[in-house]
Amino acid sequence: MPSAATVLETKELKRMDAYWRAANYLSVGQIYLLDNPLLKQPLQLAHIKPRLLGHWGTTPGLNFIYVHMNRVIKQQALSMIFIAGPGHGGPAVVANTYLEGSYSELYSDISQDEEGMRRLFRQFSFPGGIPSHTAPETPGSIHEGGELGYALFHAYGAVFDNPELIACCVVGDGEAETGPLATSWHSNKFLNPRTDGAVLPILHLNGYKIASPAILARIGHTELESLLVGYGYKPHFVEGDKPEAMHRLMAATVDIVIAEIREIQRKARHGGDSRRPLWPMIVLRSPKGWTGPKEVDGKKTEDYWRSHQVPFSDMDKPEHLSLLEEWMRSYRPDELFDANGRLDPELAALAPTFNHRMGANLHANGGVLLRDLRLPDFRNYAVAVPAPGATLAESTRAMGVFLRDVMQKNQDNFRVFGPDETASNRLGALFEVTDRTWVAERFDYDDHLAVDGRVMEILSEHACQGWLEGYLLTGRHGLFSCYEAFIHIVDSMFNQHAKWLKVCGEIPWRRPIASLNILLTSHVWRQDNNGFSHQDPGFIDHVVNKKADIIRVYLPPDANTLLVVTDQCLKSRNLVNIIVAGKQPAHQWLNMDAAINHASAGIGLWEWACNDQSGEPDIVLAAAGDVPTLEMLAAIDILHQLTPELKIRFINLVDLMTLQPQEEHPHGLSSDEFDSLFTTDKPIIFAYHGYPWLIHRLTYRRTNHGNLHVRGYKEEGTTTTPFDMVVLNTLDRFHLVMDVANRVPKLQPQAAHIKQRMRDKLNQHTQYIHEHGEDMPEIRNWTWPYQEANT
Repeated sequence: MPSAATVLETKELKRMDAYWRAANYLSVGQIYLLDNPLLKQPLQLAHIKPRLLGHWGTTPGLNFIYVHMNRVIKQQALSMIFIAGPGHGGPAVVANTYLEGSYSELYSDISQDEEGMRRLFRQFSFPGGIPSHTAPETPGSIHEGGELGYALFHAYGAVFDNPELIACCVVGDGEAETGPLATSWHSNKFLNPRTDGAVLPILHLNGYKIASPAILARIGHTELESLLVGYGYKPHFVEGDKPEAMHRLMAATVDIVIAEIREIQRKARHGGDSRRPLWPMIVLRSPKGWTGPKEVDGKKTEDYWRSHQVPFSDMDKPEHLSLLEEWMRSYRPDELFDANGRLDPELAALAPTFNHRMGANLHANGGVLLRDLRLPDFRNYAVAVPAPGATLAESTRAMGVFLRDVMQKNQDNFRVFGPDETASNRLGALFEVTDRTWVAERFDYDDHLAVDGRVMEILSEHACQGWLEGYLLTGRHGLFSCYEAFIHIVDSMFNQHAKWLKVCGEIPWRRPIASLNILLTSHVWRQDNNGFSHQDPGFIDHVVNKKADIIRVYLPPDANTLLVVTDQCLKSRNLVNIIVAGKQPAHQWLNMDAAINHASAGIGLWEWACNDQSGEPDIVLAAAGDVPTLEMLAAIDILHQLTPELKIRFINLVDLMTLQPQEEHPHGLSSDEFDSLFTTDKPIIFAYHGYPWLIHRLTYRRTNHGNLHVRGYKEEGTTTTPFDMVVLNTLDRFHLVMDVANRVPKLQPQAAHIKQRMRDKLNQHTQYIHEHGEDMPEIRNWTWPYQEANT
């Protein structure tokens, strides 16, 4: 190992320290200053922002790391992105991208001069400006850092299939206390050094969170080292508070870890070494609020929690104004910037150039690198449907065969993620062309585990979502398959990604990326075996809270419609697509031509299930979701038998967002289209996959909303039979028939008789399942009986 003293010459050390001082100066200026950016005048209250917002404590450490990454990037021509895990570390990343020039290239009004610096300071956490964290507006960012826990996941997702990329990922010691971050250390068991890039984790220990100590900063050196070694890393420690010694030690350590990364990759790529390596990482222990005020009003500030956010406010106090000026002048800005606010050329030369700058690395604007998927023709995977309901098939199994060939054609550009359920969710055809990624220990009898596998399975929804987000944000494609009930685990991760996409759509230089595609299967209506804990369709409600131009929700009723929807989703950009589809054998309703027409419109009449063609309907029946569609069609069959004179219109919905008005969602129906389908005055009974109130929420402004009655999941469930699940929630065919009898005026004379027959059927059902443990034959064996007439 080279000694730290031999790595940096004194002149280079002084330049790097000056560059660090410049980044710190710019960071403090962003938090505090409204004007007087170069301190040409004595600091006055008029120069201070009225609201002081931001986080100083983590910032000097981030600046320190950034300047040292710049050195090694420039020295070795590396391709590296910077992921700032510590929340609200925005001042550091903005300052450094400004110093390297990438910020001004994208925002010409934030020029590298005095006026540009004034605008840089003014915009930070200011109305009409930028957030306090590394948001989409920040060049080089793929990770916002507002919600903690996902930095390492994003870093690993970024380097999968990116063999030359290094993701420098700073993990804050507060962030390290979160559950997702604790799991994310295990991502190294999925990193293939032959075909993937590398992640350089830097655990930044500065001791404190907002108001209390950080756990990893308060355990002994041996215990911390053992923990990290146990995770599969080789930790290198950089500890101290004296800038000169820290610069020398950090530079030596960075050289060592980059050399270790390169040696690991050389052995794998040229020596055939397929063993899991011990990847290097850095533990940087430095004071919180390093180089800031050591005390404020007689209270400890540097190296303490008081420096976490704004170290001091109350700027109308003269002593605070003086303290701020003293603090900022301690960085000696006159040595860093000339009178016009331009960075000293010798310091500017320390930054990498062009796309080697971390703020300009193309991988951090993944849409620039995005290649369209080579997609097979989904029509070739059609399930034969000679007549409605004549075929039984597992919809997601057909989807899996399609995805198999997508995978085959896109071996470096597409991955499937899921929590150990790929085969369970009927996507097992993928294993005909690839395996599960696995770099940990393997045995001869393992099933489809390989270092170069492309199916990413880990029993952590956080990991699947985070890896996929990193993969998409750096210009690739993927799909996340999950049990419907447990997708809620990533509710807030979905939030962050949807917000990121929304903001990116407003930033001209952010190029569109492939959509986040989430398949929800093993859904609420077919979780009868696992029971109540696995029964929850509420993620859809959560999704539709987001901006209409970002989210899509699809409920294909059968396999062919699912194939059409999958193809659409894989081709889309800058969206979050939610697909809900069952994996159990189910009736297939539409041939491929009909499925294409139906999915393209998103909603429509199924003529073969209607008998109102000659006039107005007596009732409109609608369904969204595979099981609701089945139950509504079975109800129509019963109604045809009991009330053949009843005029029924049946509507099936694939694209949930068609229910919203056209003015609120790009897929929404116009008022005229909606009224034409649903009428303006007839009763409507809607069988819906999820919670009923969502349909009311989407349609409350529609003309006929007063006549809309929705049945769906009512938070009733247990371990029971499939049909009993719909009975418990009154979504079954018998309850639907009773509802029709209640709603249609012309049926009132016979309504009591219809309802009595249906109640008898429900009683018969309950007695049968309690005795036999399965549904009645007439339920299990039912199919649409009008096939010849409607083929």
